Amino acid sequence: MALTGRAALVAALGTLPVGLWDPSWTGIIAVNAPLALACACDFALAAPVRHLRLTRSGDTSVRLGDPADVTLTLTNPSRRPLRAKVRDAWPPSSWQPGTEVTGSRHRVSIPAGERRRITTRLRPTRRGDRQADRVTIRSYGPLGLLTRQGTHRVPWTVRVLPPFTSRKHLPSKLARLRELDGRTSVLQRGEGTEFDSLREYVPGDDTRSIDWRATARQTTVAVRTWRPERDRHILLVLDTGRTSAGRVGDAPRLDASMDAALLLAALASRAGDRVDLLAYDRQVRALVQGRTAGDVLPSLVNAMAALEPELVETDARGLTATALRTAPRRSLIVLLTTLDAAPVEEGLLPVLAQLTQRHTLLVASVADPHIADMAKSRGTTEAVYEAAAAAQAQSERHRTAEQLRRHGVTVVDATPDELAPALADAYLALKTTGRL
Repeated sequence: MALTGRAALVAALGTLPVGLWDPSWTGIIAVNAPLALACACDFALAAPVRHLRLTRSGDTSVRLGDPADVTLTLTNPSRRPLRAKVRDAWPPSSWQPGTEVTGSRHRVSIPAGERRRITTRLRPTRRGDRQADRVTIRSYGPLGLLTRQGTHRVPWTVRVLPPFTSRKHLPSKLARLRELDGRTSVLQRGEGTEFDSLREYVPGDDTRSIDWRATARQTTVAVRTWRPERDRHILLVLDTGRTSAGRVGDAPRLDASMDAALLLAALASRAGDRVDLLAYDRQVRALVQGRTAGDVLPSLVNAMAALEPELVETDARGLTATALRTAPRRSLIVLLTTLDAAPVEEGLLPVLAQLTQRHTLLVASVADPHIADMAKSRGTTEAVYEAAAAAQAQSERHRTAEQLRRHGVTVVDATPDELAPALADAYLALKTTGRL
């Protein structure tokens, strides 16, 4: 039960003349008694909210940045019409800043025995599961003086998936993959190490690809065509430890790593390779294995949706042991982690031989573009100190990357916008040289 602004206004207007002409308890009672009676009648005529039946329907998943519509159906089983304000509460990150009030509140009028649908449009600002909170209903009587109010629990969950902004690079990477496969009309053989087929020689073909034995058995010159290796195993390993929580721009490093992993997974699945995912810090946070080419990308997106950086130091030995169990045969292991000196030198380097002995290892890291901007600063004493600090940070990252390369590791270090295409290019380069 709640008084409305209209009731307060009527009480104030009625009390004003009493205060001017007859300031006494009799005058106050004379004004407020009819108002109290009107409020009681208004409350009795308002439709009850406790017996309303509420159900939900609508979207259950949405990409980060896209809108999601959740429909709330209200059924009025009483004999009185329902005139109400409805607040459909969700976590604050379900809306863009400043839009929660307009997005969560609705006016509804439902005749007796009927139902109406209202739609709440969400636009989440964070990944993960967004669960509906309480639905608060304020039912008004015909005079609008006193209201009935109650809450209902109507569970619903919307999973906010990674945005996969790097998918814009996929067509160009697939075109490069087709060139490697030899399926485009370019005057070069399909690159790769697996023999594909024989075809007739055309001017411009590499003479080193001529198959002389096949040529001797027919009247035309035959050349070999090649294709990249297929059916290789790729394990994407996401480091979800404390270093992944560092923000680069407006998002944590983990988000940029996931975006790069999704582009690589989409490209590798189109290339005929098998892709698995492992997210680890001190325990397994997500594991996706054995998915088909058509199902791997949705599975990865769904598994990544709920991942959040953990504020703990990553256990490099545990990560290595889990990766080796997940990839028992020779694989390409793509480790998305940091290139900071301390975590690499104290954590990864001591166990690096266990990975490189059996597998091909590719380490990808998110670089901070702000550091590159700082390195260019000049003009003031403060700017010079900033440039010196940035240069030192860059030098440490380069030294760490060189240490990894000396152990046979392929290293990709790029800014969030450039990491995904750079990682895809590194994968294609490995495929071209037959190192998978």
